[in-house]
Amino acid sequence: MLISGAELADGRVRDVRVRDGTVDAVEPTNAGLDPDPGERVVDARGRHLLPGAVDAHVHFREPGGSHKETWASGSRSAAAGGVTTVVDQPNTSPPTVDGDAFDGKADLAADSLVDYGINGGVTADWDPESLFERPLFALGEVFLADSTGDMGIAVDLFEEALAEAAARDVPVTVHAEDETLFDDGALAGDLGGVGTAADADAWSAYRTAEAEVAAVERALGAAAESDAQVHIAHTSTPEGIDAVVAARESETGDDADATAGAAPPTCEVTPHHLFLSRENAGRLGTFGRMNPPLRSEERRAGVFERLRDGDVDVVATDHAPHTVAEKRQGLAEAASGVPGVETLYPLLLESVRKGELTLERVRDVVAANPASIFGVEAKGRVAEGADADLVLVDLTNPREIEAGALHSACGWTPFEGLQGVFPELTLVRGEVVYERDPVTGAESFGEAAGRNVRVS
Repeated sequence: MLISGAELADGRVRDVRVRDGTVDAVEPTNAGLDPDPGERVVDARGRHLLPGAVDAHVHFREPGGSHKETWASGSRSAAAGGVTTVVDQPNTSPPTVDGDAFDGKADLAADSLVDYGINGGVTADWDPESLFERPLFALGEVFLADSTGDMGIAVDLFEEALAEAAARDVPVTVHAEDETLFDDGALAGDLGGVGTAADADAWSAYRTAEAEVAAVERALGAAAESDAQVHIAHTSTPEGIDAVVAARESETGDDADATAGAAPPTCEVTPHHLFLSRENAGRLGTFGRMNPPLRSEERRAGVFERLRDGDVDVVATDHAPHTVAEKRQGLAEAASGVPGVETLYPLLLESVRKGELTLERVRDVVAANPASIFGVEAKGRVAEGADADLVLVDLTNPREIEAGALHSACGWTPFEGLQGVFPELTLVRGEVVYERDPVTGAESFGEAAGRNVRVS
């Protein structure tokens, strides 16, 4: 395939040839990349060619939750949103805490349309010996507080897990909340009934910002002691991000130990913490319940500012689908989590279109940075020799986000009615996995051919 006349994230206009699953050439337009006989040529003039997103945080729910999402449905949603690599978390049923559970999930992942990694989890029953024998993407999400799947662990087990991972040079992704700082009083009294604004806002008041900040600081301290590479998942507060930045600067500054082996700590934020706040509780009700919860509008703005200014390393979705029935419950019964893998790139590209973010910044946080942080060198770049994981978008053609037009099995989105810039073409290792006609809206998908990125 020859993609002709596309603008890259840095503003260069290039012809890009894809051959045998990789980017074979990136040359200035009209510099001599003529079509080979029978080669498909994509006229990309006026559009941008970006690296496929590496979503380092999804929950595709198999095994055990296929009524919410499957590897097939979740990866179709990913492909339609320009995500070409996903990293699945361990809180499935059974949880991915030993070799047998990993193998069972790996069999299901054969249905994936996009490339993937599989994380291993930590519980009191985990078996690190068999788990680390498998091709793990990372250890984690290690839960410092219970969320979906009841996998919260004590501090001593967390420290043990860090030591095990550090010994094997495996990164650790951490869900950082301190349950001792949750505000039980926020859940007292009449919350207003099933699925109401009072319910959603009470959940935000209950799982306090202070609980996140304290747990982030604890995780960073433990990581420094164990020499483990730690990535803080779904950081929802400016203070949490600032703690990661301070720890990173202390490890990489002039006074840092030059012989230290661990990579500096990193953090991610989610689109729902970037684009939604407690001010949206009236619209969302219990559909806005997630862990960590929505924060104040002031904190949301602070998180977005830190993304714009370069303090945030990664934007990942924490794609956590539940059915409408599971969300439309009272606060005590409603499931925590929201879908988002298909709207990651579209929402951020809309911010580019509006002048709130640069395209290079978006490219870095969704593709280049996660690929670099987690050591997936072939991903996250439009460059010769890289995997041809490519996404073609038209920044002049946004459309409204509608649940009925998305592809997750859960059937809803917290971003209903917002604008997004969606892909016209998505390639995984040179194969077309998604294509949409920009005029008619007609869509087509490729065949399931995803690979575990840790298996050569």
